[in-house]
Amino acid sequence: MTLKDKKIYKVAIVGCGRISGHHCRSITSVKGMEIIAVCDLIEEKAKEYGEEFNIPYFTNYHKMFKAIPEIDLVVVATPSGMHFEHGMEFIKDYNKHVIIEKPTFMRLDQLEDAYNEASNRGLHIFPVFQNRYNIAVQRVKSAILNKELGDIRIMNVRVRWCRPQRYYDMAPWRGTYSHDGGALTNQGIHHVDLLRYLGGEVDKVSCTMRTLGADIEVEDCVVATFRYKNSSVGSLEVTTAARPDDFEASLSIVGSHGLAQLGGIAVNELQIFTPKPDDCKRYSDDFLDLPDRGKVYGRGHNEMYNDIAAFLFDGIPYPVSKKDCLNTLKLLHGFYKSDELDAWVDVHSDSNQSERLGQKSETISSLYRAKVK
Repeated sequence: MTLKDKKIYKVAIVGCGRISGHHCRSITSVKGMEIIAVCDLIEEKAKEYGEEFNIPYFTNYHKMFKAIPEIDLVVVATPSGMHFEHGMEFIKDYNKHVIIEKPTFMRLDQLEDAYNEASNRGLHIFPVFQNRYNIAVQRVKSAILNKELGDIRIMNVRVRWCRPQRYYDMAPWRGTYSHDGGALTNQGIHHVDLLRYLGGEVDKVSCTMRTLGADIEVEDCVVATFRYKNSSVGSLEVTTAARPDDFEASLSIVGSHGLAQLGGIAVNELQIFTPKPDDCKRYSDDFLDLPDRGKVYGRGHNEMYNDIAAFLFDGIPYPVSKKDCLNTLKLLHGFYKSDELDAWVDVHSDSNQSERLGQKSETISSLYRAKVK
C-alpha cells in the first residue's frame, strides 16, 4: 500500500512545548490526518497533551515507535539544535516523514544531509513557516505580484520584543549557539523568511550583533542592511532586549506605487495599505477566537497541514521546497557571517555558513536524547 492509498495519515509529535498543542489542534482540523501520540522527556508535558487529546503519551520516542509502528509522520518540535539529530533518527531508523519546526535546521550542511537522506528513502520533509499563510501576508504577496505596490524600493523589519534573563534560565538549550541561536534565529526567523517570500532573493548583507539585555552567549540585538538581487534595499532590526514588554513586530514595504505594513503578534495585521486603505480591516485577523496559545501562532498551521495532506493524497507540491527552505537558512547564516567578519557578505556564497550558529555541544545534546530500549 502506498501513502496515497491510505485514508488516514497518522501523526505523532516529539517535543511538547507550548507550540505542540497548537500542532495537535491543527492536525485534528484537517480531513485525512489524525494525531495519535505525543512524546516528551518530561512526563508532565507529554501527559498534558495526551490527556487533552485523549491519545497515548510517552517519555521515550523509541518506545513510542515500537508501541505504535503505524505512525506516518513525526512533528519535530524539540530544541532547535536537536532538529537534525532527531529528524535524521526518525527518517533513517524509523522510516518516517518529518515536519520540522522553525528554523528547520541550524546549519546548511544539516539541511542538505537531511533532505538527501529523506529523498533516498522516498520520504519527505515539511518545513514550518506558518506566517506565510496569514491573510494579511497573502494580501501583500498578491499586491506585489500584481504590481499594486509597483516596484519594491525598500523593505524594513522591526522586531522589538522582551525576553528577560528568566526566559533563558528556563532550559539549558536557550540562549546558546548550539541549540537555540539568539533573537534573529529564534524570534526573528519568520520575519527573515518573509523578507524572501515577499521581496525575493537577498544578494548581500551587512550585519552587527550585540548581547546587551541578558547574560547569554547569543545575540539579543541585531541591526542589518541588505540588498536584493533586483537592486532594492532593506533594513532589519531585531531585539529581545526591549523592556518591559513586547513592543513591535512589523514588516513594511515601500513601493513605487504605494506602501504596505504588516504587524501584530504573528504578522496578522495589515496596518497600512495605501493602494486600498479599506483592505486593512478586511485582511487583518486578530485570532481572538483561538485558544490562548493559538493567538500567538495564528491559523497558519491549519493551512500548512492542509497543504501536507494535499501533497500526500493528491501529489500537489508542498509550497516550501528544499531550495526555498535552504535560501531562508542561507539568508539567516549570511547575517551571522557578516557579523563574524565585520563585512558585507554574499548570501549565496558557498563560504557564508556561520562559525557560531549550530556549533556542536555534546553536553546539551545528551540532555535531549531518548535512550534506546
